[in-house]
Amino acid sequence: MKTFKAGMIGLGTVGVGVYKLLQSFNKIKIENIAVKNINKKRDIENFNTNLLTDNPFDIVNNPDIDIVIEVAGGISPAFEILSAAIKNKKHIVTANKELLAKRGSELFGLAKENNVTILYEAAVAGGIPIIMPIKTTLCANKINKIAAILNGTTNYILTKMAEKELSYETALKQAQDLGYAETDPTGDVEGFDAAYKIAILSTISFNKKIDINKIYTEGITNIKPQDIKAAKELGYTIKLIAMGQLLDDGRVDVRVHPMLVAKKHLLAKVKNATNSIMISGYPVGDLVLTGAGAGAEPTSSSVVGDLLTLTSELEISDYPLPLTKCKHDENAVQIDIGDTYNEYYISIQASNNPGVIGIIGTICGKNNINISTIMQKGIDEDNTAEIVVITEKSKESDVKNALENLLKSDSINKINSLLRVMN
Repeated sequence: MKTFKAGMIGLGTVGVGVYKLLQSFNKIKIENIAVKNINKKRDIENFNTNLLTDNPFDIVNNPDIDIVIEVAGGISPAFEILSAAIKNKKHIVTANKELLAKRGSELFGLAKENNVTILYEAAVAGGIPIIMPIKTTLCANKINKIAAILNGTTNYILTKMAEKELSYETALKQAQDLGYAETDPTGDVEGFDAAYKIAILSTISFNKKIDINKIYTEGITNIKPQDIKAAKELGYTIKLIAMGQLLDDGRVDVRVHPMLVAKKHLLAKVKNATNSIMISGYPVGDLVLTGAGAGAEPTSSSVVGDLLTLTSELEISDYPLPLTKCKHDENAVQIDIGDTYNEYYISIQASNNPGVIGIIGTICGKNNINISTIMQKGIDEDNTAEIVVITEKSKESDVKNALENLLKSDSINKINSLLRVMN
């Protein structure tokens, strides 16, 4: 059995997990590991510090190294490091979702020119196998829709807000204490992490390059306890949903935002830090994959799985895993959120005056919006009431126009919330 030499970029939580797991496989030998701080103590028993370097180019320029494992994250210097590695004919295994979402097209182009492979199972959903199944087992299918919970931090927060009736701030603090959320949770709670992941999934599923800058992205920071409570009364739960859809005319609809998800829906049952991905395609129909979407052990499972798959191919071929090569040369035509059609949950704060519900109904009607449910949530001390509306499927731009018109009415104080609905 041939032994392959690998170099690692990064030795944080995921890197440590990868290093420990690789000790069980003699097929892959870690030659060097590039880190920012060589003197930092590592949670690895009997660790050989001679493996460490603070210059990643020691690794990518080493002719003895066959594979570069990148688990450091970020755009720079990761892009420059991996570009150099590819030009030096080294295969890549990475968990870097942001890099692939923003500059993956350039890296895959370089890999094609240099006949090397980039594997990235760990970049999308931690331990859930999704990239390789789409590229291999499901390659006979036309995938037309993905709906997914791709961020464990936000799912944990929303779960605790619903089950324990916590405020957003309290649930976030709990997630931070448990290590689910970073000290600066912006990437998670504002939806950016999920956007990177749905960009990657949509690109490989629809065989069209997705522009991350054209993905409508909305996080969970404005979700209020009263929204959670109203959703529950109406038979829904709120989740941060990453969605990609191939439309009949060939355009794509890719977005990330909170949604009211009907309790009967499978995604409504996904709780805490768990991830779940629903794929719809022909002829396979609907598939659901659920599991741990982050953490050292699940993520290292995917990284090492990619490594073992790659090295098995390299033993028998100088053109490994042809099905995994980049095939998306066409840029997707992505539709604007204003052109999408959804059902909507709208919370309106209105004066407790006769005819207010009639005003809401009239303005919605003038903007081509049918109301399926409307209810008043009591009267506040200032003689205003919260009125909750669920619409039938409507165009986003029509809904936004209706809200602007509502705010011009003397009877409407403010729009508390606007959320889309998944049934």
